[in-house]
Amino acid sequence: MNIVVCVKYVPDATADRQFESDNTVDRVGVDGLLSELDEYAIEQALQIREKRADEDVSVTALCVGPEKATDAVRKALQMGADKGVLVSDEAIAGSDYVATSLVLAKAIEKIGAESAVDLVVCGMASTDASGSVIPAMLAERLNLPQVTFASVIETQGDQVRIKRDSDTATEVIGGTMPLVLSVTDQTGEARYPSFKGIMAAKKKPMETYSLGDLGVEADQVGLSVAWSEVLETQARPPRTAGEIVTDEDGSGATALTEFLVSKKFV
Repeated sequence: MNIVVCVKYVPDATADRQFESDNTVDRVGVDGLLSELDEYAIEQALQIREKRADEDVSVTALCVGPEKATDAVRKALQMGADKGVLVSDEAIAGSDYVATSLVLAKAIEKIGAESAVDLVVCGMASTDASGSVIPAMLAERLNLPQVTFASVIETQGDQVRIKRDSDTATEVIGGTMPLVLSVTDQTGEARYPSFKGIMAAKKKPMETYSLGDLGVEADQVGLSVAWSEVLETQARPPRTAGEIVTDEDGSGATALTEFLVSKKFV
């Protein structure tokens, strides 16, 4: 069984995040890390492998990003993934969801050239963009069914059954592999890399692909062909002192209500 987990290298939310001159996110000049929501995807892939201990199950972590994105792949390897693949090419910078899904799909096809991919696992969203559309786009490009936003996953043979929770209902959805699966942060805590896992990761195979390796032309990706564009960015203004509403004459409630209405909070 061949499982590919798509992971993303995102800017550290606690660091001083910046934009490039073309208003794209600076992913090179700032500290980055594996997207936290993708850790749940890795965890579920590893649990599937553990439950199928009598089978030959391989878990590959796949990432698209700059050279520094090897840190995200390495974290996946430390958690327990068997191998890693990074797609890195200067032409990819500024790509939108459409172009990113193209690169990921071509990489998955290349990974599956030796052994067909049975399961593509994604997080519910990335912590920097929160688009939640890549799994669906991958399913379309790979011509596979999709079962998304899973909070509980069960597999038996080539069958996958998930539970999906919404605000108003809970759904149980099933599918037959190969398919694309996305998981939420309700699937359970992701494991921490152990010392043994950290040391073992150093010996695990990790490949780097360019666009040429995938048969993708440079004019198919990047900011120039993106369907959307950020026109302007502004730094968040510094916090100002709050306003104190006093209640010396019993009019505090009225003053508070008027303040909330003026700020369109109510």
